[in-house]
Amino acid sequence: MNDSAFLAPRKCLLEPIPEIWIAARLLREAVDAHLSGETHRAETLISEADVPAIAKWTDSIWGHRSKDIHRFRSVPNSPPTVVKEMRPQPRIPTAETQLRVKERDGFFCSFCGIPVIDKSIRTKIHTAYPNALRWGSENVEQHAAFQCMWLQYDHVLPNSRGGESSFANVVVTCTSCNFGRMEWTLEEVGLMDPRIAPVPPSWDAAAKWNGLGDFI
Repeated sequence: MNDSAFLAPRKCLLEPIPEIWIAARLLREAVDAHLSGETHRAETLISEADVPAIAKWTDSIWGHRSKDIHRFRSVPNSPPTVVKEMRPQPRIPTAETQLRVKERDGFFCSFCGIPVIDKSIRTKIHTAYPNALRWGSENVEQHAAFQCMWLQYDHVLPNSRGGESSFANVVVTCTSCNFGRMEWTLEEVGLMDPRIAPVPPSWDAAAKWNGLGDFI
C-alpha cells in the first residue's frame, strides 16, 4: 500500500470480521429463544457467540497500538489538549442526551456499522445467563461478542480536545472504535465524520432485549 492509500480517509479503524455478524445472528436467535421460553437453547446460543476471533479483532484495535491500524498523522492547527480541570462538563453525556443519540443513531456503531448492545441490556442477560455471558474485570474474562458490541457514546471532537457532551458532538459507537481512537481527532487518524453518513436502522435484537425485565 502506498503512502497516499495508507493515509486516505476511511470509515473506521479496521473493517469488521465476518465472525461479528455471525455472533450477532446467534444473539438474535438467543433473544427469540429466550422470549419463547427456550432458556437452554438461549444459553447455548449465547455461549456460541463467545468467539475468540472476535476478541482478537477487538484487542487489535484498542488493546495495543498497531501502525497498520492506527494511522496517526500531524494536522496543522488541530485543537490542543485541554487540561482536565478546564474540559467541558459533564464528561459523560446526560441520560437525556444518551437517549436522543440512540434514537438518532440506532443500535449500530456510527463508524464500523456493527450492532451494539447497551450495558443495561448486557447486565440483564448476564443476570439470566451468568455461565453463558461471562463478564469479569479483565478483558480476557469477558464474553467476546458482548465486549466487542458494547455500546459507547463517543465524542466526535474528543472531550480532552474541548469537545462537549452534546447531542451534536456525541455518536453511538462500539467499544473498539471508541477506545481505539481515544483522544485523537478524526483528522489525525484519517477517519470520515460519521455524522454525515446515512443512519442505519435499529437492531431488532437489541430492542427485544429491552423487554427482558418482564421475563427475568
